[in-house]
Amino acid sequence: MISFITSHTQFPEQSVKNTVQLLDEACTIPFISRYRKERTGNLDEVQIGEIVKYKELFEALEKRKKSILKTLEESDVLTKELADQINAAKDLVQLEDLYLPFKKKRQTKSETAKNNGLEPLAKIIMAQRTDNLDYMASQYLNEVIENKVQAMEGARHIIAEWINERSDIRNQIRHQLQKFAIISTKVVSSKKEEEKAQKYRDYFDWSEPLSRCPSHRLLAVLRAENEGFIRVSIEIDSERAISKMEDRIIRSNSSCAEQIRLAVQDAYKRLLFPSLSNEILKNAKERADDAAITVFAKNLKQLLLGAPLGEKRILAIDPGFRTGCKVVCLNAQGDLLHNETIYPHPPKSDTKGAIKKISSLADAYKIEAIAIGNGTASRETEHFIKRIAFKNEIEVFVVSEAGASIYSASKIARDEFPNYDVTVRGAVSIGRRLADPLAELVKIDPKSIGVGQYQHDVDQTKLKSSLDTVVESCVNFVGVNVNTASTSLLAYVSGIGPKLAEGIVNYRNENGPFSSRFDIKEVPRLGEKAFEQGAAFLRIKDAKNPLDDSAVHPESYPVVEKMAKAQKLGITDLIGNKKVLQGLDLNEYVTENIGIPTLGDIVNELEKPGLDRREKAKIFTFNQNIRSITDLNRGQLLPGIVNNITNFGCFVDIGIKESGLIHISNLSDSFVNDVNEHVSLHQQIIVKVLDVDIPRKRIQLGLQKG
Repeated sequence: MISFITSHTQFPEQSVKNTVQLLDEACTIPFISRYRKERTGNLDEVQIGEIVKYKELFEALEKRKKSILKTLEESDVLTKELADQINAAKDLVQLEDLYLPFKKKRQTKSETAKNNGLEPLAKIIMAQRTDNLDYMASQYLNEVIENKVQAMEGARHIIAEWINERSDIRNQIRHQLQKFAIISTKVVSSKKEEEKAQKYRDYFDWSEPLSRCPSHRLLAVLRAENEGFIRVSIEIDSERAISKMEDRIIRSNSSCAEQIRLAVQDAYKRLLFPSLSNEILKNAKERADDAAITVFAKNLKQLLLGAPLGEKRILAIDPGFRTGCKVVCLNAQGDLLHNETIYPHPPKSDTKGAIKKISSLADAYKIEAIAIGNGTASRETEHFIKRIAFKNEIEVFVVSEAGASIYSASKIARDEFPNYDVTVRGAVSIGRRLADPLAELVKIDPKSIGVGQYQHDVDQTKLKSSLDTVVESCVNFVGVNVNTASTSLLAYVSGIGPKLAEGIVNYRNENGPFSSRFDIKEVPRLGEKAFEQGAAFLRIKDAKNPLDDSAVHPESYPVVEKMAKAQKLGITDLIGNKKVLQGLDLNEYVTENIGIPTLGDIVNELEKPGLDRREKAKIFTFNQNIRSITDLNRGQLLPGIVNNITNFGCFVDIGIKESGLIHISNLSDSFVNDVNEHVSLHQQIIVKVLDVDIPRKRIQLGLQKG
């Protein structure tokens, strides 16, 4: 396993060995990367994630090898040479090729021919040593095989299967498919005019080298095929492929050569090309899935680590026209204090009543900020709110609603607010997102948050695994207040999980807030391992020991106490004392388990304990003169917020219903390899309107520098 992982990652062998050992000891990626740097050689989360990936690949390969060896042994066909080849296989493709000749097959043409006694004739033909093939074929006639033509045909079926099972031939066709395959489409004429089909019209009659087809385009094409609008095919130069096969197999000009030539053509058209073209398309789809999942994961990370406003008293509004705007008031901890509905917009247009109500609520609940959802009637509601003369200064923010409806109808929301309907829950979610995006967004299935690309078309198991890893990473990067965190948030803490998270909340409800990290051990079924993995990511505000509100692991408390004692200071006096901390000789505190990397982290944390490493939320204002797509003109410069990133560009909210696209080619004057190097999710930018297609509701934008 270690050599397999190191060959794929190029990480030092000892680092890989120690990381695998930690993973086998049920340690999590966040814990390992943060608190076991000495053992891993300072590998980060991404590098440890790579080790996890190749560890799982190796284990899957070994499991399949054992299964195949067992099957072959039971069938009494396993030789030492074959066992050695199987054990030496480096990947699943090589392994399955070795197993292919022994796989149980349905009744094939080859099996039928063998049952009719034609295998010896097939061997004679493949030996290519006779010129009297007609006579040879006549020796194999029987009740079923009535003439020489049938005998030859049956022998060719057997030869075609032998050719299909040759790994060198299969690899030769694979190589040609990888280099030269063309993917092409044809529209299904009966569905061409359907409205849904129009978004795929670029692919009605299209072709491109498969190796150069970008992941987003391939996923779009495959989606169009799944929806029945087009048919997809893979092609290569068949004559060239068959000729290369013949060169490998035919060694004479005897009458056998013509039979082998026919068998080669049959093997290619009936067996090899259908199987391997499907395989190459499946592999391309897997790569496209991986690319799309990577984009989604990057977007999700940026979204989860979005700037929080912090503990403020918030009035949140879920805007609407006919149904009104749902208004909720939250305290600094996000608890719901009040809710009602106002109707400032048509058809009711009760602007005066709405202004009076909002002013009254702002005074009564000492509101510090207003959060407005960015859905229907958002701009109109923002404009209405900014007309109100509040007694105190109140900041107004527009907040993404993506996934709020999913949350409001979920079991989590019902459990939190059993006596309120979905509109109230949705407004609460909008307000809480402003205060702390991470704490609120963890309650929503990540793929419903709306920052992905073809998230419903990719491998769902891979997607869930990747996104769960991102959420876990973000939660542990920020840390969690164990006395206020929801079950959903606690569940992502290293080593905790859903059941223990529930146990922590239940214990907290029954016994009051935790006063020390070590009190967490009192939670039923929370053992030493879970405490080791999770304690440093759980924070306790105003604890007796100030280290309980820091990223310093409890196992390192004695080292901090030793540092403080050496400086004749209490721990409280040491914390934040940069002059003393920066003057420490860390070599004096090195132990068997704690080295310079961890000591450096401890000192950095003591300088600013419990610091939230996220930026703070900033107010943003759209161009107030732009209300709909019809207000746009080429050349306009507009403020916008990046609301989704794909590998072909990014989408930007410019304050209207339709988001505009900055194509990757319009992000920079030079070549752009990674969109994320130029923009980030929720970044506030200035864009230039390049083109507006009103019928198709498409807006092309360019990134304005400076």
